[in-house]
Amino acid sequence: MSSQNEGSNVRLLRVGEQVRHILSEILSRGDVHDDVLASHVVSVTEVRMSPDLRHATIFIKPLLGKDEEAVLKALRTNTAYLQREVAHRMTLKYATKLKFLADESFDEGSHIDKLLRDPKIARDLEQPDEEEG
Repeated sequence: MSSQNEGSNVRLLRVGEQVRHILSEILSRGDVHDDVLASHVVSVTEVRMSPDLRHATIFIKPLLGKDEEAVLKALRTNTAYLQREVAHRMTLKYATKLKFLADESFDEGSHIDKLLRDPKIARDLEQPDEEEG
């Protein structure tokens, strides 16, 4: 049974990656007729598929995180077009519903990096080494 789950997970990842590539291509070619999307470089960082492949959560990040809310609004406004394009280019039984969210992982990583560079934290991290030597 675990090999069946593993196969299912591989399929979810494969389909998610296919959706990511399709959306990246559509956005990079400027196929969506939207001024906000035309004026921003948008990265599709991750796509998470539901187990039944009917829903996809798409994580995006505009270049330099610029105008993130405006870009998300534009993507959400154009969701019907994007869903049609994804469905047209894929061979799934059902058209996948797309949901766009901002990818916060970059912000979290930057925050952690900033914390680790804080002199107080850095000093605490160095103390165990001094005790050993």
